[in-house]
This record gives sequence, C-alpha cells and structure tokens, in this order.
Amino acid sequence: LTQRSNQLAAHFHTLGVKPNVLVGVFMERSLEMVIALLSILKAGGAYVPLDPAYPPERLNFILSDAQLSVLLIQPHLRSRLSDSSAQLVCVEPHLFDSLPQPSSSAAAITKQVKPDAAAYVIYTSGSTGQPKGVVNVHSGICNRLLWMQDAYRINETDCVLQKTPFSFDVSVWEFFWPLFTGARLVIARPEGHKDSAYLIKLIAAEQITTLHFVPSMLQVFLDAPGVEKCTSLKQVICSGEALPLNLQERFFRRLHADLHNLYGPTEAAIDVTSWHCAPTSDLPIVPIGRPIANTQIYLLDSQLQPVPIGLPGELHIGGAGLAREYLNRDELSTAKFIPNPFADTPGERLYKTGDLARHLPDGTIEYLGRIDFQVKLNGYRIELGEIESKLVQFQTVKES
Repeated sequence: LTQRSNQLAAHFHTLGVKPNVLVGVFMERSLEMVIALLSILKAGGAYVPLDPAYPPERLNFILSDAQLSVLLIQPHLRSRLSDSSAQLVCVEPHLFDSLPQPSSSAAAITKQVKPDAAAYVIYTSGSTGQPKGVVNVHSGICNRLLWMQDAYRINETDCVLQKTPFSFDVSVWEFFWPLFTGARLVIARPEGHKDSAYLIKLIAAEQITTLHFVPSMLQVFLDAPGVEKCTSLKQVICSGEALPLNLQERFFRRLHADLHNLYGPTEAAIDVTSWHCAPTSDLPIVPIGRPIANTQIYLLDSQLQPVPIGLPGELHIGGAGLAREYLNRDELSTAKFIPNPFADTPGERLYKTGDLARHLPDGTIEYLGRIDFQVKLNGYRIELGEIESKLVQFQTVKES
C-alpha cells in the first residue's frame, strides 16, 4: 500500500498536484480507490469524490465548479463521463507496473502540506438550486481521527468495514482510522452497502468488529434474517440522521455490541458530538451527547446569546473541526462561518448549522430538528430549494 501510493503520489507531482490542488476521483469502491485517496493526500492535494451513482448533471456540475485539473478514473467508467479538460489518470492494477519507483520517501512527499491545507471537498445539497462544495482541512481530520482512537481504541485485532459511499464524510474515518491504527480494512463491493444479506455474510466471513450505519439503514439491517449471526461485532457507530429510541432498544435486543450515536454536518470534520448508548437508559430520547475533543458547541438564539438549559437554540460549532469554506462561495461562507463572539483568540469562527437542539440538565445535547426546510432522507441531506428550482423549470409549473 505504501509503495503503490508513493508511486502514484510522485506521478501526481509531475501533473502539478500540490497543496490545495483539487483532484477528482471517479471510481467505484475498490482497493484501487484506497490507494488513490491515500496517494492524493501524500502528494499534498485534496480529493473530490465523484460518485458513479450520481446523475450526469450533478457530475458535470462538480467537474465544472471544482475546476479539476486531474481526474482519476477506472477504465470501465470512462464512457460515463462527458468531455473534461482535466488530465485523466486511469487507475487499475497494471498502472503501477508502468510507474517508476519514487526516490523520495512518503514523509518527503508530504513535507509541504500544512495543517490548514485542503484534504477533501465533498459536495452537499444547496438551497439555491446547486450543490455546494465543502472544503475540509488536514488539522480538522487529524483531530477527529485521533479523538476517535482515544474514544474507541481499535488495534491489529480489529476489522473495520468500509461501506459508506465516499461522497459521504463518514467514509473518511472508515478508510483512514484502521490504516493508522493497524486494524484490518475490508472494502465492501460496489453497492454492497444496500444489501443486508450480503453485509451479514461479509461480517461473519471477515469477522468485522466495527462498522457504521445511518439509522434508517440500521433498521433495515436489524430486520434482515440472520443478523444474530454477526457475533464478531464489538461496536456500531450511527450518524447521519436522528437515532430513534425504539431503534436503540431493538439494536440491543438483536446484537451484543456497543452502540454510539454521533452528530456532525459536512461543514465540520465528520462528527462533533458523541453519545454512548446504554441498554438500560431511562432517557425518553437518544441524545447526540457532548462535544468531542477540541470542539465547542453553543446553543444560541437569533441574537447569538446562549439559551437557558432546556430551551431550544440553534446549534453552533466552534473549534478544531470546522471546514475552511464553501468552495467558490464567498458570500455563503461569510454567512454561515461567522466570527466566534465567545473566543479569546482573534479569527476564531462558529458554524451556524441550522439545527435546533437543547441542553439537558446534565449537559448532554438533544437534537430537535431543523430551523429551516432542510430534510434528511436515508442519510442524504436535501435542500428543498434545490428541488423547487428544478420544478419551476417545467413550463406547466407556475410556482412550487
């Protein structure tokens, strides 16, 4: 893995990849995808996921908006992509036979990368009708991954399943957490995350100990025949949607594993709060917990004043995990990433999530919903304005 990712990283340098240069990745989940992502980071660049499951219009928009100069692609997907000005690199096993061995070590390749350099750009739904790219940086990802290891402690005896599409930021920890801790990484087949029967067989065959579910997909998984055979599971991590209390109860009836409920928007490095679910909890809800390391959560009113315990307020995030900006969206970045009025250090920011939450008496946080019209469907974040803008393009629709 080190040799091949170093080969590809050195090749990227000849193509002009350096810190803050965006590299598109149009690939299905595979071993080659892991090599590709690692090599982009080693070259100092930032990767932009282009999910083959995306509609052509969305793919073309991202290609244009991100102004990609280099694009990684698998040969069998080449016909799926329209003409692009980016330099194409076909990533398949024979590629590495043609690439020279790099003379520099991995440490030398990455020495120019600074903590505030872009690591990845993930596009999420936009209220004005177009997706928006979120630029996350190395320091935020490092903080998040190191916290995760402190909290959940995996080692060479563990096995992590990578099944989240790489257009979701959960995939970041699925890829890199096992790699830097010595755990084993198992890559699910393309589209395998949608097939509970396949997942149950894979978990049993590979002795998976750690994996992630969006709550709506966890419900489907728990309903599948044979789920009780997944005895190797030690911990299941949920995020992406609110976790219902009845689903938590069903989980503990079906599986003997730890369950963790995490929360975080794309505009931060994956997650910003965590909660360890308990089989015997007396709480009527499942909280999103408390802030992770080097992260602050503020529940504020419209005047940016903290709300009392028990009253709802908009959730604001501060600290190490914040994204740098929305790509090419200066006005939106200024509106959503605001100066932190509670910080002692100039330049500190808060991200306005648009999520409504309240503090419980013990300081944990309960998620209450949205203050706007954003919705979640099977973990997908959907701005209704993006749908409205498409509907009014039909001549027979006056307004929507």
